[in-house]
Amino acid sequence: MKRDDIGLYSGFGLFINGQWRDATGGEVREVIDPTNEEVIGFIPVATLVDIEEAVDAAAVAFRAWRNTSPWERSTLLQRTATLIRERNEENARLMSSETGKPLAQARGELNDVADQFDWYAGETQRIYGQTFQARVPEVRMTVRFEPVGVVAAFSAWNFPALLPSRKIAAALAAGCTVVVKPASEAAGSCMAVVQALHDAGMPPGTVNLVTGDSGFISEVLASSPKVAKITLTGSTTVGRKMLHLAAEGIKRVSMELGGHAPVLVFEDADVEAAAEQCARFKYRNCGQVCASPSRFFVHESVYPRFLERFVQVARSLKVGPGMAADTDVGPMANRRGLVHAQSLIANALECGASLLAGGVRPEGLGTKGYYLAPTVLADVPQNARIMQDEPFAPVAPIAPFASFDEAINLANATPYGLASYLFTSSLKTATLASEAIEAGMVGVNELAIASAEMPFGGVKDSGMGREGGALGLRDYLEAKYIKTRL
Repeated sequence: MKRDDIGLYSGFGLFINGQWRDATGGEVREVIDPTNEEVIGFIPVATLVDIEEAVDAAAVAFRAWRNTSPWERSTLLQRTATLIRERNEENARLMSSETGKPLAQARGELNDVADQFDWYAGETQRIYGQTFQARVPEVRMTVRFEPVGVVAAFSAWNFPALLPSRKIAAALAAGCTVVVKPASEAAGSCMAVVQALHDAGMPPGTVNLVTGDSGFISEVLASSPKVAKITLTGSTTVGRKMLHLAAEGIKRVSMELGGHAPVLVFEDADVEAAAEQCARFKYRNCGQVCASPSRFFVHESVYPRFLERFVQVARSLKVGPGMAADTDVGPMANRRGLVHAQSLIANALECGASLLAGGVRPEGLGTKGYYLAPTVLADVPQNARIMQDEPFAPVAPIAPFASFDEAINLANATPYGLASYLFTSSLKTATLASEAIEAGMVGVNELAIASAEMPFGGVKDSGMGREGGALGLRDYLEAKYIKTRL
């Protein structure tokens, strides 16, 4: 498809060597507003020439950027954070337009983006090496950490500004350069971040952006000898494909993949408070959060109380367009997600679950848009697909448990291991459960676990490596050992 008018993305496009431009082939791809299913803009479809030029620009820029003073890198990252905060409102509206995300949540995401650049502005000044006392006095032994090189970064649509920023900020802080490929459904939010980097004074070629066919771009970047590392946020299926591609070039890989976070509510928890917190977090971003609480296991003695409060909160949430000031839950981002959610609900009911709330399109929103009312399924058996398949939707499956061991077994019953949560007033229970759960992150009486200063990532089929915090920087650095005899 070719189109002169690019709508919402006017002034953007591919970003290569410090300039916005069209794809060399002139082809574009539609972007759909999930609130009304109308076309709101067009993004370029990068050709082989475009992608190779982006990689070449990053490779050339790397020669200078790797040797740029950490203090100068820090200043540029701090400027970027400032610009993102200054542009919060306009960029939040852009994000809401392409994802349907409620404006308050979009504003919050952009604040988190700024935090990433602020954090790594400090971390770039704290890339410490090591010095070892040698066995003999005439020998010196040191380890220094050097940037890996050009990074190919792939991100998902559910947090279209935060996910790429976690990668870009860490890579630039380490001294790497980047070619980023944002999700086609919401490329504009990443484009706005790249614009802030450019306006902050980032040298041409340090950050490049390409859009278009994900599979094609993945193959080109993964096969390029100039790309040293691949970082991905996406599904486990896509992660496996990316690992195969990266293996051919023996490239470093870090991936944050799917999740299916269990929530364990023990009998000594503050049940009503836990239920309210769980319900509000579950339906944040319409349930389209990789670390979203998505399987709820509640001790049988408090199960009825938990269900009652959870359902009350679910029914109280206002569903509507993201731009509406009173919207709590927007639409799902695309039709395929809505169809997947509907199939999981139908399967759970066939398996014997009870529908306590939602399950249908809310009234008063017409026939357009990918809307689904916050849904509560009770007494969901383990053989229901939703207990194994990541829902990535506003659907909450809830089931009781009778003992600590049963709860842990249920929590660990999927191949995923990203986030997990538990509620208890017992230090012993909290300690033993958090150690027994197979996950990269555990929240105890807390669901808001992601922050710029802490490592974010999972185990098992949920990926490898970490983003955020001091550990997030290490995935972009190589250790070099130097031994010198005087």
